[in-house]
Amino acid sequence: MATKKSYYDVLGVKRDATDDEIKKAFRKLAAKYHPDAGGDEQKFKEVSEAYTTLSDPQKRREYDQLLMFGGIPGADFGGSGGRGRYTYTTNVGGDWSDIFNNMRGGDGFGGFDFSSIFGGAAGARAAGNRPTKGSDLTMSVDVSAEEAFRGATRKATYRVPSTGEEQTLTIKIPAGAVDGGKLRYRGRGEYGANGGDRGDLVITTHVAEHPLFKRDGADVRMDLPISVYEAALGATVDVPTPDGTEVRLKVPAGTQDGKTFRFRDLGAPNVKRKGSRGALYVTVRVKIPTMLTKKERDALESLRDADTRAYREEVNRYGTRS
Repeated sequence: MATKKSYYDVLGVKRDATDDEIKKAFRKLAAKYHPDAGGDEQKFKEVSEAYTTLSDPQKRREYDQLLMFGGIPGADFGGSGGRGRYTYTTNVGGDWSDIFNNMRGGDGFGGFDFSSIFGGAAGARAAGNRPTKGSDLTMSVDVSAEEAFRGATRKATYRVPSTGEEQTLTIKIPAGAVDGGKLRYRGRGEYGANGGDRGDLVITTHVAEHPLFKRDGADVRMDLPISVYEAALGATVDVPTPDGTEVRLKVPAGTQDGKTFRFRDLGAPNVKRKGSRGALYVTVRVKIPTMLTKKERDALESLRDADTRAYREEVNRYGTRS
């Protein structure tokens, strides 16, 4: 009599396999044995039953305990009722036609989406011969901050799950692209069934941070360091902009730390409103010297002693008086 295989043997994974490894193994075997793909229905039942148990943390723990004590619980562990107190009330062991119908609709084992394997074709069969649109495919593309400001192109290659074929397209990253933005290419996704349209390819842009400019949609913000002398006396400073040019900022005498200046239309292109741009916001950061020469210290002490302004008048108003 042949030794009964454990669920781990059925899926071809080790006892310490991760959830992801179990899911990948099941996905591969399900694609191979699925009846709608011309596979072996009995084998498909076996791998499905194994996945039902091993993908559930509690069921897997109990199953591992049986194995640890020398038992080799097999198909009836999952729900056919032959193991007494170890049976489960699950779809496995029930009406398999219901299970197959659920899977064709993208449901079944813990929400496992079989449409990702069969491109929606199985679902189309369950619904008859009506044309069914293919599912959308997704991918992401990394974009530098400079490319996001001015726009760029990328060559991208991706694989269509249902056929395994590789397809290539040129991605046009618009000027003003934002982190997390979506680019949709219609008709470049999964193939449809029964003459249905292809799905779309949806690309998410991941924009790297710029060391100076910070994006707020189309608006751009930056900090501008100035000296305490420039803040007190006033200054004219050339400020870089996202498009590579410069703008001249006049810092008035007596400018305080944190003062923000706004330049219209000098931010990033607005992807939602073609032809328009956001604003550039420049925030002044007054830098205090940490190392002073004796001459500088003497000069500053002289200025301090001659200064009679009441800088903390509002604070002192609430102080303790004797």
